[in-house]
Amino acid sequence: MNRKIFLIKIFITVAVIIFFSPKMTKALDVKQSKKTEIRYVPIGDSYTIGTGATEAQSWPALLVEHLRSKGVNITLIENPARAGWSIQEAMILELPVFKSAKPNFATLMIGVNDLVRGQDINIFRKHLQSLMDRMLSELPQHNRLVILTIPDFLMTPQGRAFSNGQDFAGKLQKFNAVIQEEAKARNLVVIDLYPVSKQMGQDPTLIARDGLHPSAKEYAVWENEIFPKVFELLTISENQ
Repeated sequence: MNRKIFLIKIFITVAVIIFFSPKMTKALDVKQSKKTEIRYVPIGDSYTIGTGATEAQSWPALLVEHLRSKGVNITLIENPARAGWSIQEAMILELPVFKSAKPNFATLMIGVNDLVRGQDINIFRKHLQSLMDRMLSELPQHNRLVILTIPDFLMTPQGRAFSNGQDFAGKLQKFNAVIQEEAKARNLVVIDLYPVSKQMGQDPTLIARDGLHPSAKEYAVWENEIFPKVFELLTISENQ
């Protein structure tokens, strides 16, 4: 009799495991998927939207493709960046898109249009501080904002034409110093694209047909610089 009861208990236990196991596994998979889903929204100007190439060849699109190939569950939700926009325009026109997209990862690469319009560097710093802080306030994890410096647009034929006798080279380095200072003040990862962008001065294939923006080949070079630090950031914070 005891043996029969024992066998019945085993049968019931096995039946329960078989019945509930797929549902439990599915529930755990869904929970894990939600936990690891990365919603990416960049803010920037022509360099971020990929002017000079297709949007699919922009570095944010390439970055997402590269990360996904390494097993990172990331989606480029929106790319509100537009050519010619300054920080103020980004705050007015890009931030609303950023907020509604509810990202948990973001990048910021902006400032070249502030520079060519002759923006005072102290005003530039204040605008940059405001934009960074407003982006951070929307992110669940504050370390998931990556900052990028301004590339050396003076390495392109049309970029040099913008200078019109002005010391844009010196001003560009000062603007990039501000970007790095403000990023480090917030303990954010900063990626300096200025050195690698100088390759455009020696290789015409890295410049788009408009003579001003990077080509698809150069955007791919930038993505190779960006990927390692972003991959490390996202995989470390994901495991914490």
